[in-house]
Amino acid sequence: MALTYSEQTELGSVAPAFRLPGTDGRTYGLEDFHSARALVVIFMCNHCPYVKAVKDRINALARDYQSRGVAVVGISSNDSARYPDDGFEAMKRVAREEGFVFPYLWDETQEIARAYGAVCTPDFYVYSRRDEGFALGYRGRLDDNWKDESAVTRRELRDALEAILRGEKPASDQKPSMGCSIKWK
Repeated sequence: MALTYSEQTELGSVAPAFRLPGTDGRTYGLEDFHSARALVVIFMCNHCPYVKAVKDRINALARDYQSRGVAVVGISSNDSARYPDDGFEAMKRVAREEGFVFPYLWDETQEIARAYGAVCTPDFYVYSRRDEGFALGYRGRLDDNWKDESAVTRRELRDALEAILRGEKPASDQKPSMGCSIKWK
């Protein structure tokens, strides 16, 4: 496990388009979320201990915000030949067992991870709806304690969503996410 921190992406940049198969049998594209007020894109996987530690928090976030017009999508881009626990069939099993309430998509070619500039799992991007598409408002960590939810004192991603839903910009002091490196082919 190589600890990696997310890299900063220019705030205001437009979300790259994607078209990826989901564990629910559907194929999803950015346009499928056109009516969302905000879109959270999370690069994640099945085997990373950082993702495992926050997967319940990710699912709770998706559940808590879906009625407020926020869409959440998880994308796995790891090399499944070298990491079979992150293959599409394993993703389907994990999504079912964990009861994910958000689409969990497979980026087999890794093109989408590269387009977004994702480098670790979990890697979080929060976009607000704009006329020209979704504009990046937040690129940082979920909260201030990935390991122990009871020790969390700041929920930066939720704070960013609240700002976006009020029509404001999220705080500019954004701490990078940290996790396992994406397993490139």
